[in-house]
Amino acid sequence: MADAIRRLSIMDLSSATIRQICSLANELEKDAGEGMVHLEIGNPGLEAESIGVEAEISALKGGIANKYPNIAGIQQLKRAAKDFVKGFMNIDIPEKGVVPTVGSMQASFTLMLLLAQRIPGKDTMLFMNPGFPAQRNQAKLLGIKEAAFDIYSFRGKALEEKLESMLREGNITGIIYSNPNNPAWTNLTEEELEIIGRLATKYDVIVLEDLAYFGMDFRTDISTPGVEPYVSTVARYTDNYILMLSGSKIFSYAGQRIAVVCMSEAVYDRHYKFLEEFYEMPAFGDAYIYGVLYCSSSGTAHSAQYALAAMMAAAVRGELNFVEHCSEYARKAAKAKDIFVRNGFHIVYDMDGDQPIADGFFFTAGYRDMTADELHKELLRYGVASISLYSAGSTRDGVRVCVSMIPDDMAFDKLERFLSKFNEDHK
Repeated sequence: MADAIRRLSIMDLSSATIRQICSLANELEKDAGEGMVHLEIGNPGLEAESIGVEAEISALKGGIANKYPNIAGIQQLKRAAKDFVKGFMNIDIPEKGVVPTVGSMQASFTLMLLLAQRIPGKDTMLFMNPGFPAQRNQAKLLGIKEAAFDIYSFRGKALEEKLESMLREGNITGIIYSNPNNPAWTNLTEEELEIIGRLATKYDVIVLEDLAYFGMDFRTDISTPGVEPYVSTVARYTDNYILMLSGSKIFSYAGQRIAVVCMSEAVYDRHYKFLEEFYEMPAFGDAYIYGVLYCSSSGTAHSAQYALAAMMAAAVRGELNFVEHCSEYARKAAKAKDIFVRNGFHIVYDMDGDQPIADGFFFTAGYRDMTADELHKELLRYGVASISLYSAGSTRDGVRVCVSMIPDDMAFDKLERFLSKFNEDHK
């Protein structure tokens, strides 16, 4: 393995990006002559929704490929996303606040840039860890200051004291987290979301809520639009929110790199002196669209916008049950967890308040007293590719397990065989 690491010029395996780990796993497969079990990358393991594919093909045949897209988004997508958020979250957002981006990766990158500029002295992003490693790398790349804490030690009422102790310093401009959480698959409770929203308003902080795994807390069925229960969100407790909704996982549409930013009216319309002087656009939403996004990509591909609009509209009409489709991940997670636990592993982030975490896209696993980096590296030797929890900002020892790329029973059998050998050798 050391030779493969050198060939790929990976300086520190513990801080390697997910894509570097994928490359390393591919190299190890070549060296070993046997395929690994890939638990490191969150590629959808399901077919893309055909409604999106057909809408995209139709749009391309209709002649949109030779035209620049409207950078603010096509009207069909703005309307569909507004209806989707209302139908599944019971939250009203203005159509002007719906902005397409090249996946949520572009959304978080560009939003962090603008958030760090809006008010002098508010130059720090707060990461509620563990979190998506790429977003921490984005802040690093942008030169934005970071603050962070591991939320597992501050669940429920304990969150308020911890959060307020950091926000009262006055330097935090935004809070970012994913819900359900990547990598822990924990879900923030209504009590915790209320605390975050109330303190965001009190300290003039904008919350970036990454909803990449929208509706995938399968303990609650949110699949019927316009009917309770709705997806939990901080948007019920503050106007200082920006939602990021991606097509990658909920519609298995990762390859076309399409998402929408959904800003509250209060966030979109708020004027800032710096934005007026720098972008010559005082409103946050205008500066975001015509200042930052224009320079970063000049818009999001026309055809992918039509695809996302069609899928969202079909979900609102009750013609596309994306929750039922994605529930396959829960089945895979339950089976994979059982294999890990039977072979001496434990679930690291195991509780959501007073109940066990749901089964879904991710879970976290630790082994005895091994550190996260030791376990990550040792599992690679046994043919199991994952990522270290340290790379996700966690203070706990273990690895992230993504179940989406376990395709069939043969792959589960291989996982059982590899982990059984691992446990036998490390007892």
